[in-house]
Amino acid sequence: MKKLEIIIKPEKLDELKQILDENEANGIMITNIMGYGAQKGFKRIYRGNEYFVNLLPKVKVETVVSDETAEQIIELVTKEISTGNIGDGKIFVYNVEDAIRVRTGERGAEAL
Repeated sequence: MKKLEIIIKPEKLDELKQILDENEANGIMITNIMGYGAQKGFKRIYRGNEYFVNLLPKVKVETVVSDETAEQIIELVTKEISTGNIGDGKIFVYNVEDAIRVRTGERGAEAL
């Protein structure tokens, strides 16, 4: 099993949710976050004053899926979510040793 941590622009959330639904991601967690990467923010001029905005709004979506499903999702996200511009986001992939459903005690892929 793999845990995918996908960080994207907020306006791409609906597209990402559709990709995850179509690829049998049974559950997702969504967090609104602020941050920057290579983009480092941008300059704004407000009432004649210039200021630098370096924390940009992003959305972090987390899900745990099978190894095969993870590769399908990664491929679709990089193909369909990408605009080719700086700030499109990142995908972090983690190995998941086990998962346990608290209600039934099921383990592994059955717990997903």
